[in-house]
Amino acid sequence: MNILHMKYAVEVARVGSLNKAAETLLIAQPNISRSIKELESHLGITIFDRSAKGMTLTPEGEEFINYAQGILKQIDQVEKIYTSEHPKKQIFSACVPRASYIAEAFIQFSKTLSNNPAEIFYKETNSQRTISCVLNSDYKIGIIRYSENYDKYFKQMLEEKGLCYEMVTEFKYRLIVSRDNPLSEKEEITYDDLKDYIEIAHADPYVPTLPLARVVKEELPDNIDRRIYIFERASQFGLLSENPETFMWCSLVPKKHLDRYNLVQKECVDNKKLYKDVLIYRNGYKLSSLDKQFITELCNSKRQYL
Repeated sequence: MNILHMKYAVEVARVGSLNKAAETLLIAQPNISRSIKELESHLGITIFDRSAKGMTLTPEGEEFINYAQGILKQIDQVEKIYTSEHPKKQIFSACVPRASYIAEAFIQFSKTLSNNPAEIFYKETNSQRTISCVLNSDYKIGIIRYSENYDKYFKQMLEEKGLCYEMVTEFKYRLIVSRDNPLSEKEEITYDDLKDYIEIAHADPYVPTLPLARVVKEELPDNIDRRIYIFERASQFGLLSENPETFMWCSLVPKKHLDRYNLVQKECVDNKKLYKDVLIYRNGYKLSSLDKQFITELCNSKRQYL
């Protein structure tokens, strides 16, 4: 079906005359007449009754024109979105681990957005879900976090799934506790010092396909009897601030956050394990200008806080 023929028919229906439609469309009247006849022949219906008084719609013609008007309206909306006269809507989407330095990068990234239309999606989740979201095209880029002893496993898995990966940073987890927590006064903290306290932990597996029980055993000291598992970052600072019996393992937290919640950050001499944050995206995906801007802010935040 020719869209122009549809447009001619809608205009004839509006003005009720071939001559008037020819004037408004700046098209020769015989061309419009021929186009409408071709349209009627293609559809197998009569759209207009023709008389000396002009063109009037048949019942089938009224039904067709209603559909045609809706289609032409949608075409007009698409043209407005994608023509150069109207700025295209920018889309940015990222899945990331729950990390303060990444959240800080996202805050600074949000300040760089132009006045052009934009939709921004930012999701904090575990590595398994991040990989799934990027593979399914729900999110364009992701950052996964894992212990370095799983490096070979992750690199092989990412390559098999057709994902590109780039190192963001390596780090050791540190402890954060309330200034009212007795641990805040200790010069040197060991795993044994933690056994009488409550650990705040994110309730997500670190490694796809491995049971949570195995991951917990490998990633966390076995001498902790009390743990509170949470799924988002908002409650962790409140718990740590208000309950001096709690502690949490984190990548480095900006000082302004520590001061806001009356927290301190401490090293644990027994903690030797390195972790990696790795940027991932689908093979063949071309990073957008927004992706690149976020990565720039991520690098700035990494340098400042890590």
